[in-house]
Amino acid sequence: MWLWLLAGLAGLYLLRRWHRERQTVPRLSDKFVLITGCDSGFGNLLARQLDARGLPVLAACLSEAGAARLRADASSRLQTVLLDVTSSQSIAAAAAWVRERVGSQGLWGLVNNAGVAVPSGPNEWLTKEDFAKVLDVNLLGLIEVTLSLLPLLRQARGRVVNVASVMGRVSMFGGGYCISKYGVEAFSDSLRLEMRYFGVKVSIIKPGYFTTAMASFDTHSKCFLSCWERLPQETKAAYGDNYMEGLLSGFNTLQISFSPTLRLVTDCMEHALTSCHPRARYSAGWDAKLIYIPFSYLPSAFTDLIFSWFYPKPPLKA
Repeated sequence: MWLWLLAGLAGLYLLRRWHRERQTVPRLSDKFVLITGCDSGFGNLLARQLDARGLPVLAACLSEAGAARLRADASSRLQTVLLDVTSSQSIAAAAAWVRERVGSQGLWGLVNNAGVAVPSGPNEWLTKEDFAKVLDVNLLGLIEVTLSLLPLLRQARGRVVNVASVMGRVSMFGGGYCISKYGVEAFSDSLRLEMRYFGVKVSIIKPGYFTTAMASFDTHSKCFLSCWERLPQETKAAYGDNYMEGLLSGFNTLQISFSPTLRLVTDCMEHALTSCHPRARYSAGWDAKLIYIPFSYLPSAFTDLIFSWFYPKPPLKA
């Protein structure tokens, strides 16, 4: 009897949640959304997706070539701006540009999507500057862009959507990427609490592995090789020549599981922007839902054992 009662309550909860999440905010055609990192990947797809739905999209691209390609694929509603999230001057100029376009209604949505994944590799192979290159884009740039636009977001009682990663829950490799995504989670959590009484909702998107330019084998293999070549001979001897081959082989094997369906991520972003009741966290991809997020709740000793099976092994010392 109790099992039937619990099943019924669970069913009612899921039905209520399904109903709440299907409710969308009115007058979407009046709500401006700024998306960073629109040259390619998730940002480019989301810009076209929201544009097709009738939202006025402000797409921030790093290059004029990327901006031109996007404008060619979208309607005349979509507007582009050049933005380098590592430059305070560029961020200030973009914020002023956004302010001119949204006017008194404010900015409804900010999607912090811009990101990089390299330099990455074993931590000992990297320098402080290597870590800083990734953190400047993925975390510090995201924070500065958000702070510069918070007045406009409060004005519209809008949405902040920050792209983290499953690697912000479990750290499988060295470098600034995982560190930056843990930081995005922390910043987003504190911002969500602070903005609660201003009516601004903050959501975190946690994609698994997807086939994007940022995750290409060529990009990462070149980075691994570059880091390896500059190591002192003593460090190379400690890791052994086979370690590099193991890294490349492991990453190549991991690529088999990458999903080409980027829409799984952009649909989460769209829901966070258009739903009356957005979630605080979205997991996108089968690997995120079935592997990485569940693993993040398990004891570290267990996850260390599992992940270490896929790590290359240095030579054993006598």
